[in-house]
Parts: sequence; structure tokens; C-alpha cells
Amino acid sequence: MVWGASKKTLHDGVGAARDNTTVNIEETCPLKNSGGSRPQSRSSRVSKGASWTAVIILIAILVGFLTMIKDVSKSQHYGLARDRRIKYFHNCFVNTGSNVSIAKHLKELTRQPHVAGTPGDILTSEHVLQNFKAYGLAAHTVDYKVLLSYPVSRYLSLYSPDTGLKYQFNLDEEFQSNITNTRSVIAPFHAFAPSGTVTGEVVYVNYGREEDYRILQEKGVNVNGAIVIARYGDVFRGTVVRNAAKAGAIAALLYSDPEQFGGNGAEGYFPDSKWMPPSAVQRGTVMQGNGDPLTPGFASTEYAERLPVASKEVAEKFPSIPSMPISANDARRILMSLSGPAAPSSWRGSMKLDEHHGLGRGPGILNFSYVENQTMATIRNVFAVIKGSEEPDRFVILGNHRDAWTYGAVDPNSGTAVLLEIARNFGVLLRDGWQPRRSIILGSWDAEEYGMIGSTEWVEQNLGNLGSQAVAYLNVDCAVQGSGFFAGATPQLDNLLVEVTKEVSDPDSNSKTVHESWAATSTGIKASLINKLGFSIDRLGGGGSDFVAFLQHAGVPSLDIFYGKDYPVYHTRYDSFSWMKKFGDPYFRRHVAVYSIWGLLALRLADDHVLPFDYLAYADELQLYAEMIKETINTYDAVTIEPITAAIKEFSDAAHKAAEEAEALKKHRKGDARIILWRRAFNDRLLLTERAFLDPEGLKGRPWFRHLIYAPSESNEYSFASFPGVVDAMANATSSKTGEANGELQHEIWRVARRILQAAAALHGRLT
Repeated sequence: MVWGASKKTLHDGVGAARDNTTVNIEETCPLKNSGGSRPQSRSSRVSKGASWTAVIILIAILVGFLTMIKDVSKSQHYGLARDRRIKYFHNCFVNTGSNVSIAKHLKELTRQPHVAGTPGDILTSEHVLQNFKAYGLAAHTVDYKVLLSYPVSRYLSLYSPDTGLKYQFNLDEEFQSNITNTRSVIAPFHAFAPSGTVTGEVVYVNYGREEDYRILQEKGVNVNGAIVIARYGDVFRGTVVRNAAKAGAIAALLYSDPEQFGGNGAEGYFPDSKWMPPSAVQRGTVMQGNGDPLTPGFASTEYAERLPVASKEVAEKFPSIPSMPISANDARRILMSLSGPAAPSSWRGSMKLDEHHGLGRGPGILNFSYVENQTMATIRNVFAVIKGSEEPDRFVILGNHRDAWTYGAVDPNSGTAVLLEIARNFGVLLRDGWQPRRSIILGSWDAEEYGMIGSTEWVEQNLGNLGSQAVAYLNVDCAVQGSGFFAGATPQLDNLLVEVTKEVSDPDSNSKTVHESWAATSTGIKASLINKLGFSIDRLGGGGSDFVAFLQHAGVPSLDIFYGKDYPVYHTRYDSFSWMKKFGDPYFRRHVAVYSIWGLLALRLADDHVLPFDYLAYADELQLYAEMIKETINTYDAVTIEPITAAIKEFSDAAHKAAEEAEALKKHRKGDARIILWRRAFNDRLLLTERAFLDPEGLKGRPWFRHLIYAPSESNEYSFASFPGVVDAMANATSSKTGEANGELQHEIWRVARRILQAAAALHGRLT
């Protein structure tokens, strides 16, 4: 692995890069002519007494035979030579990643804040576009007009009836001179939180989950008419606000607990350590759903139909009560003002709550006012396209979003800098004579932070073509958050991911590959989270990044990779180049590792004759999900999981036959027209199988989510990562305890079973 130049110090004081790793010269030097000669024609002697007719016939037979041998040999030689050449290009790619180049891009991208729809955001799009073009790639932009939300004013004060004192909160994060343009950072807010002015007593609701409200009810704490305060944690912030409104609250405040984000203060705070300062505030959206809320299911192009903002379909995506994020400092003052029943020990975090500080209500009273500005804004996606040489109508898509709540050094521009490095070295390969078999698209999405808007609009606009032509979507959001490799994927990509990590050096260990370190960190994790390859690979049933539209709406096999499970300064003004250089990845080695893995995944998917999909892994995962859910299903009257179990068996049979067919195809190199057509048809079956898990009606009440295996569940009651419609029906059956609800649960089971059978049929590739 090349970390820039040998024994060279990173620019801008990033630090000394480690020496080049020794590599096999035969793999990294340009391929030379193999020197292999073609089979030589053998002369045949004919008896002088033979007739000229016999001679002519014999010569004709020999010429035909030798021509056949020559063509077969030439075909095999071409195939082997092409494979060696492709391997050479792949090795060149891995060995040309530069930490210096990545660091330069990241520093430039994070010079100023770039919230979606602002001038700073447009500047980052220009940086990406100009570099795509400078690297020799065909590049273009696609704009959309979408509804976005910005803060206008915020006010919060605490009044104590006992003392008559009133305290007005500052609400801003502490200024730090080591971060440039700090004063231009957008104020902490919740995107799409409605305007409102309220006054009320306060109730502490822990993480704001449904189970937390049940505990409050058991303790006799009434939430109705109160302002709730919750800590960020297990639940999406939009769900926290929605749960609060459902419980009767009039507003919600959220803070980042130093127990999780501040290291309990034991090591100090940024800039002296990696931990979030107590004045830091986590921004974010509270919209439920993906894409422009005014154009559900279709793209928000200039002349698109748009739903009225006041329409029920749009209003349902936004909270009904105002909300705002606040700092740990401000939250502590509010929590210390509360009386009432003592908080459970598991709720106390690092706020030093004890029996003298309760859950509320009162005696402190909050006055809270928030004004938002919802406005139409232009967002811009940027693309580079490398046309395939043999299958230009099949696309491997790499994507990363570009917009950030502040400077975005981790989220998302660590990924943007890596994407630009991939573009740079794809350009190098193109100049050296490489051209992928299939087309490659590099996508830089906008407005992800508001609800995956840029990627969703593009998927909706191109849904028809993606359905028949997209091979896979490879996502990187935060490329580097810290140490340790993490991944999420649809199961047919598991084996490819594991194979690629064997070819990449561990950035934190000279003697190991990423594969070896990843395997070591997967030990000790409960068996249900580890696939049969021995690795912990998350599934993409939740939200949170741009794979959502590709997988959960369009059914494209997807993958998401990153270094570091999380990072403390998430969505704050301290997510800066300074934080990354000092704590996240001082030598930018982890960035280079992500570059190598992400790029190699794309190269394999674009260049392999047979798509490296393994549906046996998918069958194993489906079987695991069925076993996990079976015990719970059996507790409902007249409900059985047998339809899913039988469907999985059919899918497993199809997966075994597909694996055998793949091995047979791999034995052919170039091949004649019959082999080429066979391979093309087989690859199409592999990419279309994921589409078969889509149901045209979508999930109940949420038709945009069409994938019945991987999509978000509305219920927090179960930890299952699959079958969202079944999980939601289980929660409904548990709460209602009616035969009708049990019937709905059985219907959802049948729906999943039918989708699995459709996927088996797609993989088989035959009609009944």
C-alpha cells in the first residue's frame, strides 16, 4: 500500500506517512508480452501415389482442424491475457492511493460550512465537478428543486417559581479559534421542526422510546401538556419527537449525554481530546421519510407536480410539536431543576442525577420558542461516468453525500475525499489503457442530511433504468470515524467484501490485512450477528444513509463501509479538519484503506466476467431470520411461519444451482457467442433477483418502502433486522390481542413468502 510517497511527510502538517509496503514486482509493473507463441501448423506428407482428390480433401480437413485449434487457443490465450491485464490494473489501483491527495481534498472541502441549499454547498459541488473533469472523467450535474428547512430564531428560558429567578439560555456552541469560519456555522436546530411558542413544566423521558413512557406511567409521571427533555441514543430523533407528541407533550428538547459523547469528562474535551465539548449541540432532521416531501415517489424536477405543504400526506412527515437540540450544559441545568420520582439508575447517564433530582414535573418551568423557515431550494448532485467496453448498459454505482450540517470532516467529506481519490486513479488507469467491462458511475449526493433527498430524487427519476441495469450500489458516508473496519451489505455481497479485504493492508498494523483485523474484532459478538464466513456484517434494513433509496425502494444490491463505529463530535461545529487530523485519522491511512476496499469492490463488480454474487449467503440469512422470528410467531393463535420456511427452501435450491452454474461459466474465458449470451443472461438473473424482494404495494401504510426483507420497522419492540412488515404486524397483534390482528400478521407472512418465491424464480431463470 502506498501512503503517498515513500518516507514523505503529509502536507499541511498531517504527519509522516509510513514507508511503502514491498510488493511483487510482477504484479505492479506493466505487463509485458507473454512471449507465448501460437500453435505451429504441422506439415503433412501425402503419399505420392494418392490421388489429387484425396490430397485436396485431406488438406481441407487439416486446414479446418488447424483453424479450429488456432481459434480455440487464441480465444483461451486472449482470455488469460485479459485476466492478467485486469489483475494488473487492479493491483495498480490499490498501490496508487495517496493519503496526501486525500488530505488535501478534505482540507479544501471543509474550509467552510456547507449546509444543503447554501452557497457553501454549491462551492463543494464545483470542487467535485472540477476534479472529476481534471482527472479525465466525463462529468455532469443534476439539479432538483426541493423543500428544505432553516432556523430563523430560537429562545429558551427556565423560570423557578420557588426563587422567582429566570435564566435565559445562550443556545450556541462555544467558539474555538482553531476552527476557521466558525462564526458562520448554522445555529443548532432540527430540520423540519415546526414553529411554535410554548410554556410548560418539564419531564425527563430518557431516550424517548415507547418503553420509557411506559416506565414513566408506572411511576405516575404525567407527560400530557409538558415539555419533554430526552437524550440522544437508541432512537431516531424524529421518532423521539413523534413519541413525545403521541404521549401528549407540547415540545421536545434533545441533548447529547457526556456519558456517550463526552467520555464522562475523564480525558477532557476537544481540542484537548476527541470528546464532544459540553457546549456542543447535535443538529439533524426530524422528518419521517426520504426524499423531497413534496414529491413522494417521483423526482422533484423543475416542472414536477408538487403536493401542497399543508396537505395531509406532507404534514404527516413532519412532527406536530416544536423541538430543538440543546447542549449538555443547558440540559444539566434543566434536569437539576426537576423534582418528582427519582430517575432509574440506567437513566442517569453522566448528569449526576440522584434521589434529589427527579423525573419531573416541575417545579421549573420552561419558555420555549422556535421559528423555522421552510423554503424551496436548489440542490445539486454531481456525477462522473466511465463507460463500459462490453456491457455499457450495466452500471456499478459508487455514492457519497457531500452536504454537511457544519464542516463535515467526518460526516460526510471523509467519504467525499476518498471518492475523489478513486476518481483520480480511475483516470490514471484509463490513461494506461484500462476500460471496465461494465460502466461505473461516481455519484456525489446533495441534501442527504435532510432525509437522503439528493439520492432519493435521482433514484426516483431513473427508477426504470435502474431496475434493469443497476448491478450494485456501493455507499460510503463517513469513511473514517475512528478505528476498526465496519460494513453493512445485502448478503449476496458478503463473500466479495471478505475477499477484497484480504487484498488491503490494515492501516493500523503493518503485519496484518484488513481481513485479519476484521475477523479478530468479530469474535465475541453474538452468533446471530456473524455470518457463516465468520464476520460481523450489518444488514441495511434501517435508514441513515443513501443506500436507502437504492435498496429499499429500487431493489439494487447495496453495501456500506466505514472505519470507526461512531465519533463524539457528530453533527456539531467541531466536526472539522482539525478534529480529523488530530484524532480521527492523523496519517490518513484509514482513508486509504477505505479507498482501496471501495475501489476494489467497484473494479471486481465492473470487470469480473461472472458477477461475484453469492446467493447461498442470502439463503442462509433468510433461514436465520426465520428461526429468530419463529419462537415469537408461535405465541400467536392460528399463525404459522411455515409459508416463509417453505419458500426459503425453494430459494436455497435455486441458490445452489446458481452457484454451480457460476462455476461452470467461470471455466470459459472469452468464449463464442453462445457462451457470451449465456453469461449475460446469467448475470442478469443475479442482479434481478434482489428486485424480486420488492412488493408493488410496499409496506402497510408506507408504500414507498417496497423491500419486504430489508426496510425500517415502525416498531421498537423487537430487535429483528428483517421482515419489517411482519415485525410491525407482530407489534400490532401483541397490543390489540384480536383475531383480526393475528390474521393481518399471517397475511404479512404470506406476502414475504411470495416475494421469496419470486426471488427463487428469478434466480432459476425459468418459467413454470
